[in-house]
Amino acid sequence: MSRIGKAIITVPAGVTITENNGVVTVKGPKGELSQELTAGITIEQKDGELNVNRPSDAKQHKALHGLYRALINNMIVGVNTGFEKKLELVGVGYRASHAGQKLELALGFSHGIVLELPNEVKVDTLTEKGKNPIITLTSHDNQLLGMVAAKIRSFRKPEPYKGKGVRFVGEIVRRKAGKSA
Repeated sequence: MSRIGKAIITVPAGVTITENNGVVTVKGPKGELSQELTAGITIEQKDGELNVNRPSDAKQHKALHGLYRALINNMIVGVNTGFEKKLELVGVGYRASHAGQKLELALGFSHGIVLELPNEVKVDTLTEKGKNPIITLTSHDNQLLGMVAAKIRSFRKPEPYKGKGVRFVGEIVRRKAGKSA
């Protein structure tokens, strides 16, 4: 459990990390993120490296040690380089378009779906002839990006018989055999 927590995080140039009353704030070229630390977890920063420390070897502290180390590392990567997720619409007549922060989806229902995206998430849609439409989501906040991508996927999950639906690019959908005639 604690092997992840013991790993040292290297802080790239241009990223500043501050801790104030148990709240870690990370600032970088892409934005600013903050995370509250609980259960006595502390951070120690020196020479461009960051260490996450736990108060004891209790099972709960070991689990939170690895969790907070991973969250802080994701915050550092996000404000420095950012994250990207791509979704693919598989199905006849499935379309996606965007106007500003509104994403419009046609997923085979009687009506279109309009989703208002948070300001931190940037969206881009790509439709090429003969290929499935691709939705590209980018953000500096990995948690928010994952929640938005999961929300879009939940509108029409890939079904196992024909494979139609919204899936992540590269996701493998296990296919089932249909009824035998």
